[in-house]
Amino acid sequence: MSLVELIAQADERGLAASGLACLDRCVPVLGADDDLLRPLWASLADGGDWGGPLAAAREALAPAAQPPGAAGEAVALARRMLDAVPAVPAVPGAHGGAEVREWADGCSVAALQVHRILDTAPDGAGRSVRSRREGRTDSMSPLVAAELRRQIRILELLANRGAGPAGGLRQALDVSMEGRRVLRAVVSRRARGRG
Repeated sequence: MSLVELIAQADERGLAASGLACLDRCVPVLGADDDLLRPLWASLADGGDWGGPLAAAREALAPAAQPPGAAGEAVALARRMLDAVPAVPAVPGAHGGAEVREWADGCSVAALQVHRILDTAPDGAGRSVRSRREGRTDSMSPLVAAELRRQIRILELLANRGAGPAGGLRQALDVSMEGRRVLRAVVSRRARGRG
């Protein structure tokens, strides 16, 4: 099943976790601490306060001067993901939530774009990120391919009712943390190259 199909079938909680995971993996381009979004993950798991942790994350990442070139484009994409986080938390099991669905879909595209921008290998075949999400994956660059696999895996984990809501979120967070480590290494390597 393609990423687009998985997003179309996800409930609100799955969409909120998917969008949050995309943002979480892109935290390194914003220069933020790895634990910045952990309170939002906790809120999603236990249905607690969403607005407070969201406001704190936005305040911690107050806009700064953007670096030039591709790095600046990646920062702008990640910043837009954070700015667009819905103010209302997801309702478990609900399939409405146009705002949550739109945000999760936008985060999916933006996260793939961030990985494409930062990948040193070309993403071949002239394919757009949107076509990658629809399943046309020939000649993908390694970083983009890995991000696409993570997005699909997270949505599959969240759709697996056997793991239970908390189990699926925990596994999704683990997958996201692995992706964040990879992107942090890429960002660090690029910074050393500029230095």
